[in-house]
Amino acid sequence: MPRDDRSTDDRRQRGNAAEERRLMRSTNRLDIPRELRRTIALRSAYDADAFGRLSERIARFLGTGQFLVYMTATILFWVGWNIFAPESVRFDQYPFIFLTLALSLQASYAAPLILLAQNRQEARDRVQYERDRDVDARTRADMEFLAREVAALRMAVGEVATRDFLRSELRSLLADLDTREEDRV
Repeated sequence: MPRDDRSTDDRRQRGNAAEERRLMRSTNRLDIPRELRRTIALRSAYDADAFGRLSERIARFLGTGQFLVYMTATILFWVGWNIFAPESVRFDQYPFIFLTLALSLQASYAAPLILLAQNRQEARDRVQYERDRDVDARTRADMEFLAREVAALRMAVGEVATRDFLRSELRSLLADLDTREEDRV
């Protein structure tokens, strides 16, 4: 029967890890973190943004035409059922108190969800504005640097002899040489 090397390695690694934990528990060194204690009660992992994301999805849906169509169809069905259905199966009589209660409950939950979604959007916008401000500041600094470089180049070019200047200087030197040659003869 072939020997399974992986299981042996796994056992060896588990043994090494257990030995390391035992050593860490026995020492009270400050540079070694303590092992976390296990608790009896299980703690659920809480995602703080999960409810915010859900509220944004609900707020987005509440602002669609699809929601208005569904809500209108539901109300029409509710009113129609409670007016035209047989008396024994009606669940909300004419003043439609239960419908009013349901709509009030929906509105009381919709308003805070919409506000939460707006607050999250405002926070995202604030971060985006800060990034835009940083990019704008870097762009301005780059433009000022380039403007200084262009000004320095203009000043340097002003000190450099141009082709026309060199031609005029050479012509005047040739004229001086011609006059000296004529003076010698």
